[in-house]
Amino acid sequence: MALTARFGGSPANVAVGLARLEIPVSFAGRLSRRGYGPWLRAHLDAEGVGLAAAVDAPEPCTLAVVSLDEFGVASYEFYGPDTADWAWQAAELPEPAGLAGACVHTGSLATGIQPGAGVLAGWLGRLRRQGDVAISYDPNIRPTILGDGDLDRTVVAPVLGSAHLVKVSEEDLSVLYPGRPVEEAVAGWLAGAEPGPGAGPELVVVTGGEQGATAWHRDGRRLSRPVPPIEVVDTVGAGDAFTAGLLASLDGQGVLSPAGLAKLGTDELIRAIDYANRVAAVTCTRPGADPPRRAELEANAG
Repeated sequence: MALTARFGGSPANVAVGLARLEIPVSFAGRLSRRGYGPWLRAHLDAEGVGLAAAVDAPEPCTLAVVSLDEFGVASYEFYGPDTADWAWQAAELPEPAGLAGACVHTGSLATGIQPGAGVLAGWLGRLRRQGDVAISYDPNIRPTILGDGDLDRTVVAPVLGSAHLVKVSEEDLSVLYPGRPVEEAVAGWLAGAEPGPGAGPELVVVTGGEQGATAWHRDGRRLSRPVPPIEVVDTVGAGDAFTAGLLASLDGQGVLSPAGLAKLGTDELIRAIDYANRVAAVTCTRPGADPPRRAELEANAG
């Protein structure tokens, strides 16, 4: 069996995607000081991702084994959880006051596996109450390691109330709420039906693969946008690339803030989703989590 080692990890993929889109970005992750850890650190540094807030962790790296079906759709198996990603200590996280005016993106396994998940949830609650940091969240549910229990309560709810922006896939929602319509699940999130320390999201964007993406705003607006036609190589990192594109566009339009997301205009939202779809589409045309650079998108615009 031939295996290929590739850089990964959902929030790290988003950080690389943002750096390639020329958005200043730092990664506050726990990077192992052994095994694959130095390689991952070197990769992030080479991509222009700031690492001042990254932790030099004694635990080993988490290993994800990705399998592709005949259509290039990925499935995942994880080797952990006694690894660097979910051993957060409160003292390792940046002070909220130093993040004023920034956007913090988080999600995936780091917010789903204890003991680190509880530490991160408490920190995000402090950020939300501070009021001047936009918080973006992608649950990126992986039941192969999280299990099939009450994931909406144990994984999503502790973070959801702190988030201003949530990007979630239809696949994630089907795992969280089997048989429940997407519209109903999203409506519950926007109405604050899930417990949490904040008022809940202003914007929820649901990705549906080749069906495109649909956005719901707290003020009742809903809009859907198609994806460009492509030939899929694999879907690894596509959701993270979408998130990077979405955040980059919102930032470029000057609306990536708590107040900006609350008052987000329809044209601004359309531009953001269309850009995110383009970024994700390019990523699906090549193997692994390999998002495009800004110059690539500009060269192929139109």
